[in-house]
Amino acid sequence: MARRMSGSKSSKPRSSGQDAGAAGRSDNPHLPSREDVLRYITENPDESGKRELAKAFGLKGSDRIWLKDILRDLQDEGLIRKRRRKVLAPGALPHVVVLDIFSRDAEGGLLARPAEQDEIGGPVPMVAIRSQKSGQKPGKPAAGVGDRVLARVFPSEDEAGPAYTGRIMKVFERKRRAALGVFRVLKDGGFRIEPVERRQPEMQVSEEDRADAKDGDLVEAEIVSRNRHGLQQAKVLEVIGSLKSEKAVSMIAIHAHEIPHIFPQAVLDEAEEAKPATLESREDWRKLPLLTIDPADAKDHDDAVYAEPDPAGDNRGGHIVTVAIADVAHYVRIGSALDREALKRGNSVYFPDRVVPMLPERISNDLCSLREGEARPALAVRMRFNHQGRKLGHSFHRVMMRSAARLSYQQAQAAIDGEPDDKTGPLLEPVLKPLWDAYAVLQRGRAAREPLELDLPERKLILKEDGTVDRVTIPPRLDAHKLIEEFMIQANVCAAETLETARQPLVYRVHDAPSLAKQESLREFLATLDISLARGPQLRPALFNTILARVEGADHEQLVNEVVLRSQSQAVYATENLGHFGLNLRRYAHFTSPIRRYADLMVHRALITSQGFGKDGLRKEDEERLEEISALISATERRAMAAERETVDRLIAEHLADRTGEEFSARIAGIAGAGLFVQLPEFGADGFVPVSSLGDEYYIYDEARHAMIGEKSGKGFQLGDRVQVRLIEVAPLAGAMRFEMLSEPVKLPGSTKSFHKARRGRGRAGGNKAKASSGGRRR
Repeated sequence: MARRMSGSKSSKPRSSGQDAGAAGRSDNPHLPSREDVLRYITENPDESGKRELAKAFGLKGSDRIWLKDILRDLQDEGLIRKRRRKVLAPGALPHVVVLDIFSRDAEGGLLARPAEQDEIGGPVPMVAIRSQKSGQKPGKPAAGVGDRVLARVFPSEDEAGPAYTGRIMKVFERKRRAALGVFRVLKDGGFRIEPVERRQPEMQVSEEDRADAKDGDLVEAEIVSRNRHGLQQAKVLEVIGSLKSEKAVSMIAIHAHEIPHIFPQAVLDEAEEAKPATLESREDWRKLPLLTIDPADAKDHDDAVYAEPDPAGDNRGGHIVTVAIADVAHYVRIGSALDREALKRGNSVYFPDRVVPMLPERISNDLCSLREGEARPALAVRMRFNHQGRKLGHSFHRVMMRSAARLSYQQAQAAIDGEPDDKTGPLLEPVLKPLWDAYAVLQRGRAAREPLELDLPERKLILKEDGTVDRVTIPPRLDAHKLIEEFMIQANVCAAETLETARQPLVYRVHDAPSLAKQESLREFLATLDISLARGPQLRPALFNTILARVEGADHEQLVNEVVLRSQSQAVYATENLGHFGLNLRRYAHFTSPIRRYADLMVHRALITSQGFGKDGLRKEDEERLEEISALISATERRAMAAERETVDRLIAEHLADRTGEEFSARIAGIAGAGLFVQLPEFGADGFVPVSSLGDEYYIYDEARHAMIGEKSGKGFQLGDRVQVRLIEVAPLAGAMRFEMLSEPVKLPGSTKSFHKARRGRGRAGGNKAKASSGGRRR
C-alpha cells in the first residue's frame, strides 16, 4: 500500500527548521523538513513540480538550490519518482486513472487497483470506490467486481483503510460471465468443453444443456454447478461457429477480449448515406502529385506524401515535405452513430486472417481511402527542413487532393534501386527521387535527435486458403518503410506543436522515461557485464544507444537488447504532455492514421477547431471528455495488442501440433521461478521449459542477471541464450507449447554479487513472459 499522509490537498504546507542543514546549501532556519516536502508531494500529485513546491513553501534564491538537492536525495532513496517536470511519491496515482475492481470490503464496498501496475513505481495502492449515486441515469450499468473503470481518485484520510477513494466516471469493460471453449463429442456419447484459456479447467455438459452444439463448435458456456470431485458442469449459452471454418482462430480472440466486430445497422446506414466531400472551404491540391506508399495488400490508404527542394534562396539544400492525411472528421461527426461506434472500438485490430476495422468499409475503404486517381478530402501539413534536417516551419491546410499513384513499399524501393516498372518509371525523376532526397535530409535530423534505436524484426504469417499457417517470414526492412515512418513522425510533431501554440486541448501520444525501479534493475544487470549506467535524472535515449552499440556483435548482444527493451515504459494516450522518450521528442500526437485510430481522429478535430477549418471540430463539451477518451483508447489499444498476439500464438501452436518430439533451435525470451520461456526464431512462437526439465541440480532464479543458475555448479541459462529444445506438448486452443531443454547449462560470466541475492526456490513467480512487438506505426 502506498504511504499516506494526513491532510487534504488544500492544506497549507508546514515549515520547520528540523532538517534545514540536510543539504548544506542554506542558512534559512524556516526551511521545511524532508517529511514536509514528501507529505506535500503525496497530497498534491498534480502540483508537485519544483516551481510549485518552491511557491508552496515560500522558497527563493539559494533556498531553491536546497530544494533541488532535497528532491535529488529523495529520488536517489526511492522515496519519490520523476515524471518530466513533476515528482510523485512511489505508488502515487494521478487524479484520473484506469482501475480494475477486484473485490469488496467487509461492508460490501468495491475495492480496486490501478490497471497499469508496472508504471506505478512503488507499492501498488488500493482504491475504495465511493457508493454510486442513486440518481444514476436509467439503463446505465453499475460497476461490479471484475469491471475495468475510469475513476477520479483522491488521497484517503482514513489511516486504517485503502490509500485512495475513487469516484467512477465510466465503466468501459464488463466482466465476462461466460467461458469460451470448443465443444467436443466423446466416443462414449458424453460432451465436454475444451477451454481456450490456459488456466480454465475442462467442463462437462449434459444433453439438455448442449444447445445444438456440434463437435468442433466454438461456444460460450457458463458453469451451472461446481463439483468437489470431477469436472464442473456447464451449460452452452451460445454457439459462435465451427472451429473448422476459416478465420475461426481469430474469432476466439475477438470473443475472449470482447472486441466489437459487427457494426450496428444504424452505423452501416449512416455510412451508406454519407456523400462525397466537395471543394467548398478547401484548397484545391488535385494537381499536386501526392503518392500513397503502403503494404501491397493494403485496402485503405490514409496517408500520401510529396517532397521537393525548397526554392527559397536562404535554405539551400533544404526541402519542403508534404504529408496529406484522409479527412475522416468530415464524415465521422461527433455524437453520430459512426462516432460512438468508433470510440467504442478505439482502433482497428489486425489479425493474420482478417481485420476488425474501426470504421465501416464504406468509410475506410471508399470515401476516406486516398485512392489512385480519385478526388479525396484531406488534412495536409507542409513542412520546411534545412539541409541538416532541422524543421524551419510548417503549416496545416484542409484540401482536396488526388493521389497520382498507389505504390507498394517494394515497388517504390525497386524503382529507387534501379528497377522501375511501367508505373514507377514516369514518376522516378519528378516524384520518387525528390522523396528520397528529402528523406536523406530528415535522416540527418533524426541522427542528431538520437531516438532509441531498437531494431526489432517483425514476423509475418503467410496463411493457406483454409486459414492455417503456410510459413512464417521476416519481411525486409526497406528504406521505403523508414521514409514513410519518418515523414509520419514529423507530421505528428507538427500537429502537437500547432495545437499547443493555439492553446487547444488535445490527446498526446506519450512515452515516459523508464521508472526508477526499472532503471535500477537495468543498472544491476549491466553491472554483471561490466557496463555502467549512470544515475541521475538526465536519462536520454542516446545513453541506451551507446550501450547497444557497445555490445554490437558480442555474444550477449541479443540479451542486452532484450533487457533494454523491457526497461522501457509503455506508450499511452494522455491529455498531459510527458513527451515521447523513445523518439526523443518533446511534443508528439497521433495525427496520421484517423481511419484506424480514434486518437488521430480527435487530433484532426482539434486542428479543425484551432485552425478555423470548419464546424466539424472539437466543441467545448468534447474537450472536457479528453481525459476519459485518452484512458479508454489506451485500454482498447492494449486489448487489440493482446488479441493479436494470442491469435498468432494459437496459429503457430496449431501449425506445430503434429511436430511433437522434434528438436528446434530456440532463444530464451523470458525467465521466471517456474522455468524458462523460449522463442523459436524460425516461427516467432513462444513456449515454456519447466525448471524440472533442466536436470537434477537445484536451480536458483537470479532476477538481476535474468538467469536461472545451478546452486552448486554455478552453471545455468540466461535471457537471450541460444539453446536446443524438444517439443513435448502442444495445446493449440490455448496457444501454449511445452518444451524440454536439450542444451547443457554453461558457466555464466560476470560477478557473483547478484547471485547471492537471487530468489531461491522453484515455482516462485519472480517474473512474467514479456513478448515484444515492433509495433511499426504504434509509436
